[in-house]
Amino acid sequence: MTRTATPAHPTLKRSLGLWAIVGLGLGYMTPMTVFDTFGYVSEESGGVVPLAYVFALVVMIFTAISYGRMTRVYPSAGSAYTYASETVHPNFGWIVGWTALLDYLLLPLVNALLVRQYLESFFPEVSGWVWVIAYVAMITLLNLWSITSTSRVNATLLIFQIVLIGVFIVLAWVALAQGAGNGTPFTLEPFWNANVQIMAVVSAATIVCFSFIGFDAITMYTEEAKNASIVPKAIVLALLFGGLIFFTAGWFAQSLFPTDAGFEGTALPEIAYSVGGMIFQIFFVSAAVAAAVASSLASHASVSRMIYVMGRNGTGPISRFFSYVHPKYRTPAIAVIFVGVVSLGAAVADLDFIFTLINFGALIAFTIVNVTVILHFAVRNKQVKGFSQVFRNIVLPAIGIALTVLLWVNLNIDAMIYGLIWLAVGVVVLLSITRFFTRNLRMSFEEDEVIAEGEEGEAALNAADREVLHVGEALDGGRADDSSTAAGPRA
Repeated sequence: MTRTATPAHPTLKRSLGLWAIVGLGLGYMTPMTVFDTFGYVSEESGGVVPLAYVFALVVMIFTAISYGRMTRVYPSAGSAYTYASETVHPNFGWIVGWTALLDYLLLPLVNALLVRQYLESFFPEVSGWVWVIAYVAMITLLNLWSITSTSRVNATLLIFQIVLIGVFIVLAWVALAQGAGNGTPFTLEPFWNANVQIMAVVSAATIVCFSFIGFDAITMYTEEAKNASIVPKAIVLALLFGGLIFFTAGWFAQSLFPTDAGFEGTALPEIAYSVGGMIFQIFFVSAAVAAAVASSLASHASVSRMIYVMGRNGTGPISRFFSYVHPKYRTPAIAVIFVGVVSLGAAVADLDFIFTLINFGALIAFTIVNVTVILHFAVRNKQVKGFSQVFRNIVLPAIGIALTVLLWVNLNIDAMIYGLIWLAVGVVVLLSITRFFTRNLRMSFEEDEVIAEGEEGEAALNAADREVLHVGEALDGGRADDSSTAAGPRA
């Protein structure tokens, strides 16, 4: 495969700092989701929602380490698609990217659908189409304008969510101290009890892993980070902060409702009302709307970057169409508009059906990223000398593979069926665009520009590396292992 150069201008604008990227990741995760899914997860896990989140977090930590390492090697906005293309073959990478689109592309639609339902409940006389068109137009225009404006709006909405979750925790503590639920905030019952069944917890973890989709989307902003080296640190911080919020909120919700409370649909309004009454319920539902908007902004931005990179790496008019960057705003304009058009499906889509599809693509992408770590470091660069390298380059990603596969095989049957159908369609499309593999895809990857384009070029990159060295060491055991970049042989 021959690597081709990408035109130098226009390019995506490097304007995102560490905390802006962390905020986009947390916004994507949607912290309020823990309350929306509480009733379902509590029933599925047998009343140990926090334990289900811990299990999912452990799975995600191993995968986050792999994402962080591969981001340092291939600092491109394509995420799993880029890593698979570079380490295996562009055709395989394209299939991985297609599969990942199943969750990336549908999440903006899900958020638009949730907002439609919220607004329909307040204004039933207004057609859902009106809300969807207005809402999707707003999100699309913000993403077209600039990633900086998207980040700022996301940060404001994220802070609103976190403040309201903090108020919930305080009110829940007071209620527990007064005898509600378990009767005390000091109990391990929400985390472990005599009735815990491990496979039930694993099954519940396949549901809540949806909440962690977002830490991987951070890699989509690699080409818009002020310095590419901050992305691995942002991945770890977003995952840990998100896990802490989910665990803490889930703990207090489970303490207040230790047994099946008979929630139907989202449990959020009932939980809010039981803790703080009507006034708090209004604010809490408002925070849920803010969460959906923040997730819309972040998910819309990230998937448009993935489509942009896949288009940039293709050939022909369709690829040129999707790889267009607006010369003034320096955003992937056509990809952003395309995601907006898909999101209009929220006017007619069924939420339960969409949810069955999302985790399939995410878990496939997570598994492949762990595989690429082994292929790049252990197989291609033969970094298997001694226990330390074997542990980092084989054992850790292998554990990540095993855990993500465990979640994947425990998905419900609808997710498996429709996910495999989507995958089969992707194979057909790949056969078409490669003319039955007689025409190669390409990887258009301006590595030197991506790596060096910091505040002061390479000097700034080295300074930033020193600043995040402790995180880099946690991710890859030091710079030495990850210094081997994309210069290896290609298929």
